[in-house]
Amino acid sequence: MSRRLLVLDVDSTLIRQEVIELIAARAGTQRQVAEITERAMRGELDFAESLAERVGTLRGVPDTVFADVAAEVELTPGAPELVASAQAAGWVVCLVSGGFEEVVSTIAARVNITRFVANRLEVCDGALTGRTVGPVIDRNAKAVALKAFAAAEGVAIEDTVAIGDGANDLGMMAVSGMSVAFQAKPVVRDAADFAVEGNLADAWPLISR
Repeated sequence: MSRRLLVLDVDSTLIRQEVIELIAARAGTQRQVAEITERAMRGELDFAESLAERVGTLRGVPDTVFADVAAEVELTPGAPELVASAQAAGWVVCLVSGGFEEVVSTIAARVNITRFVANRLEVCDGALTGRTVGPVIDRNAKAVALKAFAAAEGVAIEDTVAIGDGANDLGMMAVSGMSVAFQAKPVVRDAADFAVEGNLADAWPLISR
């Protein structure tokens, strides 16, 4: 059997929360950030612009927030089981996130995933500056990442699976061989091959056929 690749979104897919909202809670801007996130995930706002606006509200938060938030994050029901099933079957499992590498790295380690792509937050003198550094992981970047993972692992694009919940995931879902919308916005459910609610492990019987 040919090798397979599973690429998962992180916020509201692999984990229950949106990391940027957890950080924003420390900045006193959680409601504002949550409203912008919701609109971006529905596809009503450009992701890069919305990210810059949301990150801008985080200026001054101590960088100790990364460890605090990583400890607070909860894996989605069924997420560890899905990852373990895929890995046991010999699949390569990777993460792509519009969230932040500083937290995603810890989440990835919890489920034995070593390959991931995420945004990075700029830190100066022990505090967030309200800016990101490096390329923004938006809809197009997620698609590019999935194709790069597949090429690096020698997996044919038709043997790739993408799972996500928001408009930012539509790019990678469009280029993957199979796509799953998880507790997703309507625009994402409409574009996906399958839709799953509640337990992420329910995706495994659908994608492993």
